[in-house]
Amino acid sequence: VVLKIIKHYQEEGQGNEVVQGVLLGLVVDDRLEITNCFPFPQHTEDDADFDEVQYQMEMMRSLRHVNIDHLHVGWYQSTYYGSFVTRALLDSQFSYQHAIEESVVLIYDPIKTAQGSLSLKAYRLTPKLMEVCKEKDFSPEALKKATIAYENMFEEVPIVIKNSYLINVMLWELEKKSAVADRHELLSLASSNHLGKSLQLLMDRVDEMSQDIVKYNTYLRNVSKQQQQKHQYQQRRQQENIQRQSRGEAPLPEEDINKLFKPPQPPARMESLLIAGQINTYCQNIKEFNAQNLGKLFMAQALQDYNN
Repeated sequence: VVLKIIKHYQEEGQGNEVVQGVLLGLVVDDRLEITNCFPFPQHTEDDADFDEVQYQMEMMRSLRHVNIDHLHVGWYQSTYYGSFVTRALLDSQFSYQHAIEESVVLIYDPIKTAQGSLSLKAYRLTPKLMEVCKEKDFSPEALKKATIAYENMFEEVPIVIKNSYLINVMLWELEKKSAVADRHELLSLASSNHLGKSLQLLMDRVDEMSQDIVKYNTYLRNVSKQQQQKHQYQQRRQQENIQRQSRGEAPLPEEDINKLFKPPQPPARMESLLIAGQINTYCQNIKEFNAQNLGKLFMAQALQDYNN
């Protein structure tokens, strides 16, 4: 499955192009075994008649005919510099997990993998976030009541990769065929490109967070202003009723103050949580790049000492 995902990205993923596909497998005891996958085909706006659901059904029907695991257990997606914490991923994973409880999403990072170590992580939505998504109420009050923060939106599932003997033999053969120079390139400290890009993306998300904070502060100011207007209106009504009572007149009829002062619509806070989660991901990427460079520095020094 891992090799198929990597192959799919190498064939169809270009730069920041994201590739996706379906995971197939079965549940055994307390673990999910992912044993097969197939990609979503790339299609353009001209392919208006293309039906993704129908395509998936036909693929699974074909796999069942040849006696290959065909049970749907999630999906996979490549990522561009870790930019996967998005509303689209949240909505897709909610749909999968709502329909098939054990569903996971595998995130493959080709940029990290190119640095010398496979980057593959599995995520699920936490039960708290699933409940919020079911209600479709992303107001500040609803998220606060559910105690949702970016730290508890996703839960990472540990991955154990098991290869067949034939796959192990093939990987050994590929390693023997790779040139020695290619292996030494893994010790290169030239990761300023990756670090610079991660920092740029991090700054973009911080700007988005700043704009979102401005919107929320504007909402709070409007709420405060409206509360003052309500209070002033109620005071005027009260004084007028006192004057009417002194003149022996009937008090003014009761009015629904909420109809007179319609409360401002609170901004949805889910986007802010996703931006915060993405900022955290970029920070982790930068820390990992720095740690990798430090490790490469020690390894290069060790090789130099060995050669001497």
